[in-house]
Amino acid sequence: MVNSKNPQPKHVAVIMDGNGRWAKNRGLPRAAGHQSGFRTTRDLVEACARRKVEALTLFAFSSENWARPEQEVGLLMDLFLRGLKSEVSKLHENNVCISFIGERSAFSTKLRDEMHSAESTTKNNTGLQLTVAVNYGGRWDIVDAAKRLAEQVKAGELEPDQITADKFSSTVTLSHVSDPDLFIRTGGEKRISNYLLWHLAYTELYFTDVLYPDFDDAELDNAFEFYAGRQRRFGKTGDQVTDNHA
Repeated sequence: MVNSKNPQPKHVAVIMDGNGRWAKNRGLPRAAGHQSGFRTTRDLVEACARRKVEALTLFAFSSENWARPEQEVGLLMDLFLRGLKSEVSKLHENNVCISFIGERSAFSTKLRDEMHSAESTTKNNTGLQLTVAVNYGGRWDIVDAAKRLAEQVKAGELEPDQITADKFSSTVTLSHVSDPDLFIRTGGEKRISNYLLWHLAYTELYFTDVLYPDFDDAELDNAFEFYAGRQRRFGKTGDQVTDNHA
């Protein structure tokens, strides 16, 4: 376990990458990788709740993932729907609040209804704030926020000079929690892939070669140890940060 005296991230954002490669390495269909990844996600949520992490945001399905083979997309949607039906009651029992960010209009009515039901059931919970990004893209998020602010200006409800960074932050999705402290991407790729572009400005970025189905408590500890060793300066010098914490 991470030394309790070391700083711990309050908000962790994760790109869950490598399910397909994990399955291919074992001669299994991609579906097996996604199913194994689902079990890893369940364990990850439990581990973050146990560690008293305040918020966990998961990139489950990007706006670009629709370009994948139709059969795989259908499988992911079915797995998502079954996961909501099977897991929400347990999340609720454990005081987890779940919400979804992304453009929902592309999903089936049944899936949208399940998402709404999950949010309604857990909205008053005060434990881990679990956010799932589905049909989400960071550029879409920024453009959507800009459009909504422009509409307020057009309606005379907002002056252009009132659009500050704080105002913009309150308009993009994920405004209900602080920006991520730690970003984790599994699977060996070293990019953020259009994920939370506005929110990751000062986030510590941790990349691991471990494929997502193999990401376990020990790997989460490695990520937290990495975070504990970072000096978060937010534009200041290292000496300034050291003096402030002296």
